[in-house]
Amino acid sequence: MNNIVDILEVGLRDGLQNVKENLSIKDRLFIIEGLIEAGVSKIQVASFVDPKRVPQMAFAEELVKRLNKKNGVEYSGLVFNVRGIERALNCKLNKVETSISINERYSNKNLGMSVSESMINLKAIIESARKRSMKIRAGIQCVWGYDGNDDYNKLAVIEHLKKIVGMGVNRISLCDTPGMATPKRISVLLDEVLTLFPDLEISIHLHNTNGLGLVNLFAALDFGIREIDTSLGGIGGSPFIKNSKGNIATEDVAYLMKSMGYDIGLDIKKLSDLSNYLEKKIGSKYFGGKIYKLIR
Repeated sequence: MNNIVDILEVGLRDGLQNVKENLSIKDRLFIIEGLIEAGVSKIQVASFVDPKRVPQMAFAEELVKRLNKKNGVEYSGLVFNVRGIERALNCKLNKVETSISINERYSNKNLGMSVSESMINLKAIIESARKRSMKIRAGIQCVWGYDGNDDYNKLAVIEHLKKIVGMGVNRISLCDTPGMATPKRISVLLDEVLTLFPDLEISIHLHNTNGLGLVNLFAALDFGIREIDTSLGGIGGSPFIKNSKGNIATEDVAYLMKSMGYDIGLDIKKLSDLSNYLEKKIGSKYFGGKIYKLIR
């Protein structure tokens, strides 16, 4: 069994998009340097979106241009259109993530377009990224439902996966955007997905809305998932989902992985110090993590 687990830190993108308090570029750069010192090698630093909709991302280009490029460290940004690809490329970022929702209501709220329109848009994004030799990971949002147990549609997930794979993408993120997943649902879906797409590189993006984030992660690990999106202190959540909760906390995941014998290569104390630093800057109300409060 492969016991090496990769973390993609999304706190400076997903984590901040719902935060009202401003976090300066200087503070963001300090956190990024701290993450690298703690052993994190994959960091999603920003999203190239309309700052009127997500004010925390207003200085995406300036932040990326000031990043300290280091061997073995991979920075990425989130994009939702071809213009986002161009913005990322203009500041020399060569890896992007993008995603679509399989839920019509969330697709209209988040992207301002229907699911079918977002698939056309996604194809353009993928073609643009590949033309520019950029690395790209595509995600599917609301995989395990949006706002209730009755809107989970496994068949829709499979059909959208087939379409995205057909566009030439081999890295896919399955996103529990509102935090509706359960271990059983994760197991059932992954069993089918991995049977149909055995060569697909799958990562998982979990939110802790229902308190099952780490338990859901445990279920995903059993199916060989080895790339996980996390955020410092468990901050995060969509601005377009009422009562949205944060991602699973980076230091909580590191603590769990270490206890289970996985090779994660992260310094839990340094991660906890960063979460405590961030808490002082934006306030404790955004934090759902546990470990950082215990390690000071």
